Amino acid sequence: MAELAERLSGPAEQVAPLLLGALLSHGGVTVRLTEVEAYAGPADPGSHAYRGRTARNATMFGPAGHLYVYFTYGMHFCANVVCGPEGVPFGCLMRAGEVVEGLDTARQRRLGSSDRDLARGPARLTQALGLTRAADGADLSRGPVRLELGEPVTQVSTGPRVGLRGAPERPWRFWITGDPTVSVYRPAKALDRPRRAP
Repeated sequence: MAELAERLSGPAEQVAPLLLGALLSHGGVTVRLTEVEAYAGPADPGSHAYRGRTARNATMFGPAGHLYVYFTYGMHFCANVVCGPEGVPFGCLMRAGEVVEGLDTARQRRLGSSDRDLARGPARLTQALGLTRAADGADLSRGPVRLELGEPVTQVSTGPRVGLRGAPERPWRFWITGDPTVSVYRPAKALDRPRRAP
């Protein structure tokens, strides 16, 4: 654990590019990460930890090298790699990847998807891997969820994070340039606000 935690101990925006090309394994499936987003805790309005610690986000305040899994929109799980020093809630959302092992299992979990789309998007990625909230807090250096960092990727693109109203201008989305499994960028939708009577 020490080596992985050490490599993930920096600020989220520095750790995020290191995750590109890394292998994440669970439930008989391995995904090669192709797209991630960085979140900087209390200094970042886009972060789940912006307003402090809760039962939901407590894992983000723990040591680097653990998995933070949350439920969103009442239907999806998404997963983050916890990074930074312990007590500082930095995290990197795993947005997309390529299934490189366990293709048949991933296809069963993602019925009707093309192979390119099996893990293309954060909810699809967790579904392909069979990850749920039960994996929250998992130590990524040893099973059942395992992260293996590789050599740094040389062709990296950056841009704004997807669908965020808080700090949308930060170029903290990182992806492998030209990779077909990278998700489609979508800006945040405008809030529908009722008009005031004249």
